[in-house]
Amino acid sequence: MGLTQGTHRSRGSGPGAAASIGIGAAAGVTAAAALLFGRKAATVGRIGKGHPLKHRALDLAAGSMQRKYPLEAMSTYLNGFHMYADDMGRQVEATHLCIHLQHDLHQCVIFDRNAPDPRLIGIEYIISEERFRSLPEDEKRLWHSHHYEVKSGILTAPGIPDLAEHAYFEDLVTTYGKTFHTWQYDRDDFPYGIPQLMMGFTEDGQASEEMIRARDDRLGLSASGKRENRADIPTPEVAPGANAWESGRTVQTRIEETDFKR
Repeated sequence: MGLTQGTHRSRGSGPGAAASIGIGAAAGVTAAAALLFGRKAATVGRIGKGHPLKHRALDLAAGSMQRKYPLEAMSTYLNGFHMYADDMGRQVEATHLCIHLQHDLHQCVIFDRNAPDPRLIGIEYIISEERFRSLPEDEKRLWHSHHYEVKSGILTAPGIPDLAEHAYFEDLVTTYGKTFHTWQYDRDDFPYGIPQLMMGFTEDGQASEEMIRARDDRLGLSASGKRENRADIPTPEVAPGANAWESGRTVQTRIEETDFKR
């Protein structure tokens, strides 16, 4: 049937229909805003248990009214494991929330878990191989490769379809990370001490199988399944200078007293 000319208005057109559409759109936006506010209120309420009512009210108001641009820019959630740069026996799970700041630089905030009440435990910078190779030799000692973490399946992006995750890790497999943990939560219930340099695993037998299994069970993952899925991702040659601990000597942070400059 073709279009007919004339001044007759068909049903569903005109100011009345436009108004209905506008009202429907406004209602949808309002419902979405209410849902987001409800989620925010539920989250703040959960972590605010035991806080004075005044603090809970202020937290809720700030959470719903203030824009948090860095948080909104966090596009990737990764789950993996780190070990202390000077002690392979100390291994911890790490939840990364990352911003792709530049084409060759990601910056991540690290928590102990993906939950409304996590402990903030550190930060990680992730750079391209090209950027890593340009670093001074002393700087390279602070960085670890991601080739094994990706290929083994222990580094994951929970909730992402396998096809999309595979494409993401095709790029990440060649990158390098510099990580400091500010809370030694495997040892202390409070963020005592100074930031500690962390490293990543580089071969089978290093990461605790029990730790990986517990993570997989909790998040509904399979590191072994992801290893199989990523078998076709080429394993890059690790650039010299990374994973300094493999030489038997490593670096770690410490406090030292010094003169104050005025």
